[in-house]
Amino acid sequence: MSSYQTIESINYMYNKPLFITGIGTEVGKTIVSAVLTEQLQADYWKPVQAGDLDNTDTFKVKQLISNSRSIFHPETFKFNMPASPHRAAKHEGIEIRQQDFVLPETSNQLLIEGAGGLFVPLSYRFLMIDLIRLLGAEAVLVTRNYLGCINHTLLSIHALQSKGIPLKHLVLNGDFDFDTLNMLLHHLPRNCTWSKLPEFTTINKDAIANAPFQLSPTPITT
Repeated sequence: MSSYQTIESINYMYNKPLFITGIGTEVGKTIVSAVLTEQLQADYWKPVQAGDLDNTDTFKVKQLISNSRSIFHPETFKFNMPASPHRAAKHEGIEIRQQDFVLPETSNQLLIEGAGGLFVPLSYRFLMIDLIRLLGAEAVLVTRNYLGCINHTLLSIHALQSKGIPLKHLVLNGDFDFDTLNMLLHHLPRNCTWSKLPEFTTINKDAIANAPFQLSPTPITT
């Protein structure tokens, strides 16, 4: 994307909500969310926070961005137990239901950060991937390079396709060897873009503000 493009043109391209999900836990969804919130000057929403209520993902992203345009919408659910949402909810005598989730009202680009991977349960019959579909969002999938990441990434891509959820973008978070990178790119759906996010040595506002741009208006070919 050219540096002269305005936020208005970016918002036109990404007018649907973007749901930041990962191939598993601890792959960097919150860091990617901060980078994209900064770069798109987008609104941020974390529908479900389980555990770490003194330092929520919403708080972390808010502390890492510099722009004043972004609005941080309150979580629909906040649970004390650091566990799968369905278990954390059950611990507090709550059942998470599909009808509990309503997209925040905004004229701005909306970024939604999930919890864990696509098949994290919100209830026994309601999974994170079902929430993405319910909200009419496009997916941004975050992957990291570890033993098994190819399998986990391809399974995630297949799961999104099986639910009819568009995969807008793949973020390769950290360093990837040549063979792993090319295997992943070989299986990307048509019109899905991808980008690399280098490993941060320090995570602060300057690092987030100076991160390489993570979304492109056109597919990137290898």
